[in-house]
Amino acid sequence: MKTNKLKNPKNQEPKILHINDKKATKKLIKEGSLAYSTFSKKRIDYSWDFNKANTKEFTHCFHSYPAMMIPQVARRILENYGGKARLLFDPFCGSGTSLVEASLRGINSVGTDINPLARLIAKSKTTKIDIQILDLFLHDFADYVFKLNFHPENAHSFKPPNIKNIDYWFSKNSQIKLALILNYIENINDEKIKNFFKVAFSETVRESSLIKPGEFKLVRIKNIEERKDIDVFGLMTSKLSRNRLGLIEFQKDCPENVESSVYDFNSVVNIPSNILPNQSVDIVLTSPPYGDSRTTVAYGQFSRLANEWLGYEDANQVDKKLMGGIKKKKQSTFKSVVLNDLIDTLASKDKDRVLDVISFYLDFQASIKNISAVVKRKGFACFVVGNRTVKGITIPNDEITVEFLEENGFTHIETIIRNIPNKRMPLRNSPSNIVGETSTTMRNEYIVTCQKQ
Repeated sequence: MKTNKLKNPKNQEPKILHINDKKATKKLIKEGSLAYSTFSKKRIDYSWDFNKANTKEFTHCFHSYPAMMIPQVARRILENYGGKARLLFDPFCGSGTSLVEASLRGINSVGTDINPLARLIAKSKTTKIDIQILDLFLHDFADYVFKLNFHPENAHSFKPPNIKNIDYWFSKNSQIKLALILNYIENINDEKIKNFFKVAFSETVRESSLIKPGEFKLVRIKNIEERKDIDVFGLMTSKLSRNRLGLIEFQKDCPENVESSVYDFNSVVNIPSNILPNQSVDIVLTSPPYGDSRTTVAYGQFSRLANEWLGYEDANQVDKKLMGGIKKKKQSTFKSVVLNDLIDTLASKDKDRVLDVISFYLDFQASIKNISAVVKRKGFACFVVGNRTVKGITIPNDEITVEFLEENGFTHIETIIRNIPNKRMPLRNSPSNIVGETSTTMRNEYIVTCQKQ
């Protein structure tokens, strides 16, 4: 197999790895040292790593979120393929990276996500607010906190919402102060400003809880004394201040009449024609779930406490609603040759675990079919995906994504492989779900671009 060396000396052009020998590649696949390859259309490009890039500029600073697409990736994709785009669609918009970048380029956008916290963040990040009015609320909130600090006897009249195991996840001090902040937010009558405060509150909830720092899942810290008297009001104030600066930067660079809308429909089920008619979208830019929310990227667990504090229903059901969240009971086959081969191999190792994989890809296949229908002819579909490992077998999401899109009238343009030095991902997971058994998670992501014919 002909390749060039994977080194990237300083001040030199990025080296590219081309895989163009099918026979040699298949041998490596069989040996287990390489996943399937789309050969000459797949390449490693170090210029996409963005090692030292500021990923928190504009409103991207608003809120942490699992497996966020960094803005530089979305930006370059739009530079390469969104030059003539008027409407972008992100069917798994998460915290709204692609929507923000579309807005900055003057492209209207539609995003959807089943996680209410994700929708809140995405909507707030793309909503313009009169800064003078916002500052009035920020000053009023500062006065509110000042009075509470000097009259703490008034604080105990406020009770937190009914949250399961609240005493396990929050100290009494944090519960009271979070309840006081929530009381202030609930009395804001301007929806845009209320959402702005809610986003800061969500991060404050997480950082004032007893969750282990850096964890996606609900894992409690061992030494709870060190966070017993955390400065909840200070946390909230710092988040509001940071987000205000990001909003000012966003509004300064964002064109006047650009529109961004965030919805809760599930593209696996359908895409409402009154929102996105067939052949209305110029470019799809998205990073779908990896299909391993139980073992790696636990979106639901990450969001649960904030969702409960904010009063969103079914806060503990997010992971079940994700693609593959409801396990199918029997094996299925796909039009994807790559996927069928992998399913056969997995089934020989674990007949139960393979059903998790099948469940995810049945949903993913249905989603891509619905997404494809709303894309215009000559429009683009850009999927940023990670390749999973199940039972020691690499599942090439990038190549499966290509096959699913080709099945729906698209042609594969290219797949770029980038390192993910900045993406917030756990370094290890438990792919077997057995305590103590771990493996490293994905260190690369694949930027798949296809064009509809």
